[in-house]
Amino acid sequence: MRRITLTVGIGCVILAVCSGLASASEMPAAEQKKIDTLIAGVERMSDAVFIRNGKQYNTDLAAEFLRRKWKSCRSEIRSAADFIEKVASFSSTTGKPYSIRWRNGQERLSAEFFRAQLSLLETRAVKHSG
Repeated sequence: MRRITLTVGIGCVILAVCSGLASASEMPAAEQKKIDTLIAGVERMSDAVFIRNGKQYNTDLAAEFLRRKWKSCRSEIRSAADFIEKVASFSSTTGKPYSIRWRNGQERLSAEFFRAQLSLLETRAVKHSG
């Protein structure tokens, strides 16, 4: 895969020429819903900032960025776990990991945060289905 990155304003727009492994329509609806839920969870956080390439972004901007990055890489994403590993964990430009910092100073790598949130979502889904 070849990626071309353009910096625009405060964000980074990623244009991806993907290998066409899977189309968005091939991703199960349940996985798309999990991704939407993970991003919406970040967007609702009022006591945290998203750290990307050493810069702080409010959670609204972080959610917008994650949606754009997901959209540009949809052909590579087949599950919520793929989303976490390929979109929400690190900068595809610099390779630096993303993190989330709460108002109290606690900081966590975004990959760890999203994996924990996905685990909660899947646990709740199992409890509600059985």
